Amino acid sequence: MSLRKRLSVSSTRSESPLVFSAVPNAESEEWVNVWRQVLARDFIESPVVAVDAETSVEDACDMLLSKDLSCLAINSRPESPPLSTPYHGLFDYADVNAFLTLAATRHKLAPEELRDKPRVREIVAAAIAGRVPVYLVSNLSEKNPLETLPHDATLVSLLSVFAKGTHRVLIRSPPPSNSFLGMISDRQLLAWFMNYAQQTPSLLRFITNPLHSLALPSLYLYMSVVAAKATDSVLDAMRLMSDEGVSSVAVIEEEVGSLLSAVSVTDVGKIVVPAQSNQILSMPLGQFVALIKEPDGSTDGVDKFPVYSVTPSSTLFYTMQKLLATNSHRLFVTDDSPVTSPGASTSGNLSGIVSVVDALSLFARIANIPDVDPTRMQRHRRASSSASSQSPSDSGYGRSRSSSRTSMQRLSASELRSPMVGKESLPWADRVPR
Repeated sequence: MSLRKRLSVSSTRSESPLVFSAVPNAESEEWVNVWRQVLARDFIESPVVAVDAETSVEDACDMLLSKDLSCLAINSRPESPPLSTPYHGLFDYADVNAFLTLAATRHKLAPEELRDKPRVREIVAAAIAGRVPVYLVSNLSEKNPLETLPHDATLVSLLSVFAKGTHRVLIRSPPPSNSFLGMISDRQLLAWFMNYAQQTPSLLRFITNPLHSLALPSLYLYMSVVAAKATDSVLDAMRLMSDEGVSSVAVIEEEVGSLLSAVSVTDVGKIVVPAQSNQILSMPLGQFVALIKEPDGSTDGVDKFPVYSVTPSSTLFYTMQKLLATNSHRLFVTDDSPVTSPGASTSGNLSGIVSVVDALSLFARIANIPDVDPTRMQRHRRASSSASSQSPSDSGYGRSRSSSRTSMQRLSASELRSPMVGKESLPWADRVPR
């Protein structure tokens, strides 16, 4: 697969990753009894903001940025068959990233790939016609499905959805209404568990165990870490996130192998989209990271850019705190080596990842929820991407950096004239407040 970079998991964990800290049975029954009494609607953090299905992708992205939203609901099309909800689907920054990546690389799509992907074919046809409606891009990332729960659903019902990799849930109004009370994110539920643990000594003792002693899927299923070098381009990172089904990639200092930072789909949406030129796609990630840091440094002269990493000896409680404080969905796990580079945010080899979904899946297992699989959507996305883009000439690590630079040079003005990427700038760049 082109532009793929996976770092293997190192052996920094305990001798036997199958020996975990045991959950105290008597106490855990009390925890779960409390969770079953908590209503999901108590976690609603925002109303459902919807746009018409025929709204252009540009205008939908403009709304995400100008209103500081994380997600939009897409209204059903009048000609669509009757649905159980008034919405066709959702649209978020992961979909923005997938869309822009398709825009920048669509000239390389083989005819057979277009035949196998009817939605991509529709998007390309709409771009050629001059306008791409947002409903075509809803959940293009395959990370943003429309999930709903009834008004009387409980916290345990939320866990059952989030523990399978979904990031948000819509809560219905009481019947017979077909409207919705609002939206809940997985981070909101994680924050509740933080507060609950601080009020529940037995749970607090359990989550102050180190990560290496807990059954967290990303640490013990030996999943590879998706990473890019600081010298790789923004487009390289965008393709990695789209192909690998992740919301962020680690940025590595190539010479010393240290974790420099992370780049997320939200960074792409908030920085790449308002850019005045598509040249930002070829910007080295090291320089792009500096743009991400810039707002905090300009306000008070202090670099408050968070360090997106923990170590295997970090406690789950500390990790949950850091996930919430950094407003991120995942942290990278590094070994406990001393700092090797003065410019790096943290040091040592990447050894894994730990995410909001990992933490929630642990609580889901405590609640005996069946079929807990937080990696399902990511595996599906990777399989889909591999099937469509693998060629006989592709190696395990994909194309070299030089070949990706060549592909960037092929993005001629005529190829970028569609509404997906403008002739000289992204089409909505001049309309989004900077």
